[in-house]
Amino acid sequence: MTLKLYNTETRSVDELIPIEEGLIKMYCCGPTVYNYAHIGNLRTYIFEDVLRKTIKKAGYKIKHVMNVTDVGHLTSDEDTGEDKMSLAAKREQKDVLDIARFYEKAFFEDCAALNIERPDIVCRATEYIEEIIKFIQGLEAKGYVYVAGGNVYFDSAKFKDYGKMAHLDLENLRHGYRVEEDPNKKNPTDSVLWFTKSKYQNHILSWPSPWGEFGYPGWNIECSTMALKNLGERADIHCGGVDHINVHHTNEIAQSESLLGHKWINFWIHGEFLQLKNNEKMGKSKGNFLTVQVLKDEGYNPLYYRYLCLTSHYRSPLTFSFEALDAAGKAFEHLKEVVLKLRQEAGRDANLSKPATAYIETFNNCLFNDLNTAQALATLWTMLKDKELSAQTKLDALYDMDSVLSLGMKDFKEQSDEKTDLPDEVLALIEERKQARTEKNWAKSDELRDKLLKEYCLEIKDLAGGAYEVKKV
Repeated sequence: MTLKLYNTETRSVDELIPIEEGLIKMYCCGPTVYNYAHIGNLRTYIFEDVLRKTIKKAGYKIKHVMNVTDVGHLTSDEDTGEDKMSLAAKREQKDVLDIARFYEKAFFEDCAALNIERPDIVCRATEYIEEIIKFIQGLEAKGYVYVAGGNVYFDSAKFKDYGKMAHLDLENLRHGYRVEEDPNKKNPTDSVLWFTKSKYQNHILSWPSPWGEFGYPGWNIECSTMALKNLGERADIHCGGVDHINVHHTNEIAQSESLLGHKWINFWIHGEFLQLKNNEKMGKSKGNFLTVQVLKDEGYNPLYYRYLCLTSHYRSPLTFSFEALDAAGKAFEHLKEVVLKLRQEAGRDANLSKPATAYIETFNNCLFNDLNTAQALATLWTMLKDKELSAQTKLDALYDMDSVLSLGMKDFKEQSDEKTDLPDEVLALIEERKQARTEKNWAKSDELRDKLLKEYCLEIKDLAGGAYEVKKV
C-alpha cells in the first residue's frame, strides 16, 4: 500500500519509498531524562507511535531507534546555559546517573500508560562516548572542525547546504548575531561538538578526549552518532518536535552529511506543540507542565489523553484544557460501552452482515495519507452506526483499527468485572451513588462517598463518562 507523509525538507506530502525493500529505518529524538516528561512531550511520542504502527499496517518491517539524552543537552538548544542533567543533580542532590535512570524509568512507565510501544533500540548518550569522539575526529580530518577557547566547534560555513531543511535565512541570522553569547564561534550557526573544562568547570560527567583532559559531547552530535551507529549511513525517517527543526535537526544534517559525503535521511517528520488555552507552549522551564501522574491524580485514565491527541492532526497545534480532556474521556467511555455491548451481541446476527472491508480501507487510507487520525476516528464512528454490519463484524473491524489507535479495546472490561473482589454491600453503595450522580443529587452522592471512606476505607474517584475508580486507603 502507498504510504504518504509530510516531509519537512520538501514541504510536501510525499510517497514513502524504503531504502531497503520492505524495511523502514526510523530514528526518533528521545527524552532528556532530567525531569518527568510533560504531556506536551508525550504528544510527540504518541504521534511517533501512530507512525510506527501505521508503517507496520502498511506491510513494512520497521527498525525504530530512539536515544536517551543523559548528558550534554544544555538549557538552551543554542550552546548556552547549563547541562540539564547537571542542573537536575544539583536540584535534587543526587548522583547524575541516578537522576538519569530514575527519569528514564518514569518516561517509559508513562509511555506504557499511553500504550506507546517501546522502540526496537533505545540508546543512551553516555554509552556512546567512544563513537562520538570518533565521529568528531572524522569531521576534523575532513576540515569541518575548529578548536577555540578549549571547545570543539563544527564550522557551519563549510557545509554548503546548511539550513536548507529549515529554510533558514542565514544572512539575517548573521546580522542579528550577538557576539557576546559565544565569542569563540566563527559563525552564529556553528555548534559545539565537544565541551571541555573551559566551558564549565567541574562538570559532573566528563571523559578524556583528544581536545582536552576532560570534556563531554554536545547534544547535536549525540543524535547524529547514535543514528548512524544503529541505522547505517542512510535512513528513511527522522522524527521529533517542530522545535528541533531550526537548530538540532539542522545541525544533525550538517554534521552527518559532512562526514558521509551524501544524503543521510529521506524524510524529516515533525509533530506540532501542545498548547495551553492562552496559546502558550507547555514547558518544564516555565513551570506550566502537566504529567501523566497529574492526570491520574485528577482521576483521568491516561488513554483519555491519547484519544484527545488522536482527534487532532499531528502537524496542527493542539490546545489542551481539562474541558477538552473531559470530552475525550466521554468519547472513550462511550466507545468502551459500545465495544462491551457488541461483545454481548456478537454471533447472533452474523448471517445478516455485509463485510466491513470498505470501512477498514477508508480508515487505512486516512492513516496512509499523512496520519490523519481525526478522519480515521470519524470513519470508526461512522462504521459503528451502520445497521447492516453484524456485531462480530464491527468488533473485528474495531480490533483491526485499534492496532494503530491503541486504545486497548480488547482489554475493555465491565466495571463490575474489575471490582469483583468487593463485598456485595459495597457494590450496592457504589451503584446507589452512581444513580445519585445521574440524578444530580450531589448531597446524596457525597454522603455515600463519605460512607465508603469511613466504614470501608475505600476512596472513590469519579472519571469522565460516568466511570469511577475505587482504591483502598
